[in-house]
Formats: sequence, structure tokens, C-alpha cells
Amino acid sequence: MIQWWQVLLLTLYSAYQICDELTIVSSAGSPIFAGFITGLVMGDLKTGLLIGSALQLVVLGVGTFGGASRIDATSGAVLATAFSVAKGIDPEIAISTIGVPVAGLLVYTDILGRFTTTYFAHRVDAAVERFDYKAIERNYLLGALPWALSRALPVFLALVFGGSLVEAMVTAIELPQYKWIAAGLTLAARMLPGLGFAILLHYLPLKRNLHYLAAGFGITAMLTVLYGNVSSLGGAVAGIIGTLPADAGIEFVNNFKGLSMIGIAIIGILLAVLHYQNARRTVVAAPVSNVESGEIEDDEI
Repeated sequence: MIQWWQVLLLTLYSAYQICDELTIVSSAGSPIFAGFITGLVMGDLKTGLLIGSALQLVVLGVGTFGGASRIDATSGAVLATAFSVAKGIDPEIAISTIGVPVAGLLVYTDILGRFTTTYFAHRVDAAVERFDYKAIERNYLLGALPWALSRALPVFLALVFGGSLVEAMVTAIELPQYKWIAAGLTLAARMLPGLGFAILLHYLPLKRNLHYLAAGFGITAMLTVLYGNVSSLGGAVAGIIGTLPADAGIEFVNNFKGLSMIGIAIIGILLAVLHYQNARRTVVAAPVSNVESGEIEDDEI
């Protein structure tokens, strides 16, 4: 069960995060930060980071232009993490059943917040004509209220009154005849980060910088092998050597070297492409003249 002080802290954070996103831009309004804060408040930091990072990847390539609205993945991370910890829901199911739907629904509250803020904007315009600087400052600060309420109010209502609905949904999903729904939701949650990367790559100049993408993949693969399997390699050296057949040990070593060489080869291709591009660049030098500045070369008429 979510305690009253947890509801209060998460509501206050939801009100602050949108104002931070519009003014300070300290990344406190990002989904990963929301997952961190919510996990800290709920007492399960790991779940918060898992849900927050997944929703961060979903909106990785999503941006707003002008007055356009986008899905509120930050509030989705808050509610998904809170209910996942409080009700014992699997994080992947919480992402697809709570995080993403909430993020989509709060587009409407975002539009409402933008619409109601114009009231204070008109009051600022009127104060400017009167040269009333105190009124300008006051209405400017009051304009943050619609933005804050557009996030805080839905989060508060969901945390207070949504527990029974979430619990009923989880109970229904756990029934044997509905296990396929849970499996589908889990698969959808695992695909969402890939969707975020696909949206991001769609907007990036990928064709011109394909070698950088390949280099990033190569470096990641190489470092994953070199550092991610250090504990496994140490365990093999400490306890497994001598118990495995010789062929298995050789096969493991060859796989280790092969993956590293793939990364090195891709990095080499990157350097070759960069060298080729630099070689094609021609620098046009300015013509050198011995004539002093301002002197006329032609004969005077």
C-alpha cells in the first residue's frame, strides 16, 4: 500500500518536474530521473531505474516543436514505478500496462495546461501596458500553476484512487487463461526501447555518419566482452580450469578473441573512412599578393 507521505512527495515532484523542464532544464523532468526519485521514495531503487530507463529510451527521439505536445513519459514512470513496487507488479508489465498508457493519456492534461496558461499571459500583456512590474512578476509566477497542476493532479488522483483498479488488473492478468496477455505485454515492453532508438535514428543523418554508428557498435561489443565477462573469466580461472575438457576451454578463448577482433576491425574501418574523407577535402588558399593594402595596381587615369 502506498503511504500518504509517499503520495505527497510524488505529487510535489510531479508538480516540480514539468516546471524544471520548462525553465531550469536540469534533467529532473526526464523519465530516468523520475524513476530514480520514485524508486527512492518507494524504497526500491532498482525497479525505479529499470522502469525509468526503459521509458527514457521510448522518448529518446521524440521532441516537441513550437506548441506541440508529446507523451508524458515522466509521469508514466512515476506511476508505473509506484504501483510496481506497491503491488508487486513485474516492471516490464508495469511499463506496458501503466507507464505507456498514462504517458499517452496525459497528453490531454498537457494541452489543458498550455491552454489555461494563456490567461496569465494576457494579464502580463495588460500589466506591460500599465508598466506595472509587480503584476508582471506575479502573473509570470502564477503561470506555473496550470503547468504544475497538469501533472500533479492526475498523479495524485491515480495514486490515491487507482490502487484498487491496478490490483484488480494484476489479479486478472495472473489468471491462467490470461497468461498470454501478460506474455504479450512483457514482449511489448521489451520492444519499446528499440522503438525509441528507431525514432531517434530516423531523424539523425545516419547515411552520412554510418561509420560512427558502426564504430559505436564495435566499441560497445568489444568493451562488453572485455569488461562484462571479467567475473566469468575470473571464475573460470579460479574454479573451472581443469574440470572442463580442453576443447571447451579453447572454444571459449576463441570466442572471446573473435568478438574483440570484430570490434577492432570496425574501429579500423571507421579510421579508414575518416582518413578517406579528410583526403578528399581540398583547402583553397587565398591568393598571395605583394601589393600593399589600399594601393591601386592599374595605371591612374
